[in-house]
Amino acid sequence: MARCAAVRAKVPRRLRALGIIAALLPTVLGAGSASASPARHSKATTTLVLYNGQHEQTTGLLVSGFEKQYPHIKVRVRTDDENTFDAQIIAEGRRSPADVFYTENSPALEYLQQRGLLAKLDASTLARTPAEYSSPQGDWVGVSARVSVLLYDPRLIKKSQLPAHVLALADRKYRGKLAIAPAETDFQPIITAVAKAYGVKAALHWLEGVRANAGSHIYPDDEAVTDEVNRGVVSFGVVNQYYWYRLRAQVGPFHTDSKITYFAPRDPGYVVDISGAAVLKSSKHNAAAQKLVAYLVSREGQGVIANSGYGRGQSTSFEYPIASGVTTKAPEKPFKELRPYPMTMAELGTGAEAVSLLKQAELL
Repeated sequence: MARCAAVRAKVPRRLRALGIIAALLPTVLGAGSASASPARHSKATTTLVLYNGQHEQTTGLLVSGFEKQYPHIKVRVRTDDENTFDAQIIAEGRRSPADVFYTENSPALEYLQQRGLLAKLDASTLARTPAEYSSPQGDWVGVSARVSVLLYDPRLIKKSQLPAHVLALADRKYRGKLAIAPAETDFQPIITAVAKAYGVKAALHWLEGVRANAGSHIYPDDEAVTDEVNRGVVSFGVVNQYYWYRLRAQVGPFHTDSKITYFAPRDPGYVVDISGAAVLKSSKHNAAAQKLVAYLVSREGQGVIANSGYGRGQSTSFEYPIASGVTTKAPEKPFKELRPYPMTMAELGTGAEAVSLLKQAELL
């Protein structure tokens, strides 16, 4: 040991100093890298799960715009019928992976709201949409709107021969001329309006007449009704207006033989449907989920709804933006000129009464 100490003593002091510096360099450099690393790394990414009951094209455009605005938040979209998601969310309970629910119609949101499964939305988000188009409790916000119309083929029936009032859909003179999609959630608000205006028994009797008149022209969805009327298979049907505008944009005006018109102002068949969004109370990412819903009703999000077109290689909305003061650019009747049946979101409710009537009339 003494010999080793003597050998170390003979090493010049300058060399020993250099050796100490060399030994310390990795530690010093490592410390410098560690202190610099947070500046090089971006904000941690949050992934949201969106249960989407809306049309995939519209939602895809909205999600793309949101992710550009919030690059640290990614959205995984799952698309299905909104009634399917209602049942799934209830079954999943607190274990639901969903953070946000975006629907085509408000009853699906009202259904979950009544079960206490929706979180309160930020007041600033709710303020962007007129109060009459959102949840009175503040659990969901209205995003866009559509309106029910009569779609008809003028080669088969004149506009003057169409029913001006919804009850006339059950008139025997329309036997075999009417097309409906009773399973569509778009059709249910009309039934709710009829029941509100004339009573439940009258609504059931009316539905039975509608079923008889539709006969073999009962279709699974509004797209099918729109296509069949446009091809001249059936004289007329009841759909939401945007289905016809989408068809015309897809096939072109020269291949659009059908037209649309409206029921009489304030008639129960003349109904505005509201698409909405909510944050689930079970969400593990409430702050990010609130941002997504806020984006849907922001000027940017509403601009996506207002400005998107539908043509070859494009996507569409043809819905009415209803938030942040944005108006549609589509060639359709302005939203402020519509004269629908007056019905609040609370009166529209969960749609349970409409579904019950449809089952009793053997349309579901």
